[in-house]
Amino acid sequence: MSKKKKKKRKLNKKRVLMFFIILILVISFIYILFNQKIKNIYIKGNIYLTDQEIIDIAGLKDYPNFINNIPSIVKNRLNKSKYIISSNIKVKGFFNKIYIEIKENYPLFYDLNFDKLVLYDGTKVDDEKDSLLLINQVPNTIYDEFIKSMQKLDIDILRRMSEIKYEPNAYNDRFLITMNDGNYVYIRLKKFTKLNKYLDIVSVFEGKKGVLNLDSGEYFDLFDE
Repeated sequence: MSKKKKKKRKLNKKRVLMFFIILILVISFIYILFNQKIKNIYIKGNIYLTDQEIIDIAGLKDYPNFINNIPSIVKNRLNKSKYIISSNIKVKGFFNKIYIEIKENYPLFYDLNFDKLVLYDGTKVDDEKDSLLLINQVPNTIYDEFIKSMQKLDIDILRRMSEIKYEPNAYNDRFLITMNDGNYVYIRLKKFTKLNKYLDIVSVFEGKKGVLNLDSGEYFDLFDE
């Protein structure tokens, strides 16, 4: 019987070379990824919180490396803040540009009755951020409805209000609002959204001051000059 000769396989040099090239590229990519620092942070959606406050909450104060600050980690940090309802994180460039978009849980008013700051979602906190003052007590029976009505106001209008007082009359649950421009507004709880047209309403009076009655009808009582 004749013995069969075993064929020797030749080493495929091209495949070996390709393997090492791919390996080097992968190692280089991992090295760069682990050492890549965040260079640019772009923030959108904030009004009450400053960009720096959001950067601090996100844990990106010193522009650290990306690998320890991937989107899910940054999002988790932001969403733990009582002043942020939700956040969305995107990464662009070569893992060195972070885009942060947030929905704020901004202050609605400071309730002097409780000495608490009331946020958009109704949460009461001990902070004293700059916001309008609720200067007296609103009955428990309408307090939640009052908060819901405040939530419907544009942020720009909220920032134009300095004080709000519960001042019912014989006919309805009425509020008196002191505006930063020196005007006053009477309004019913169910008509709060009319305040979003405040600037349009008072613009026709060419800077004159008075009391805007939105609780019944829509008329402006000018102060005596």
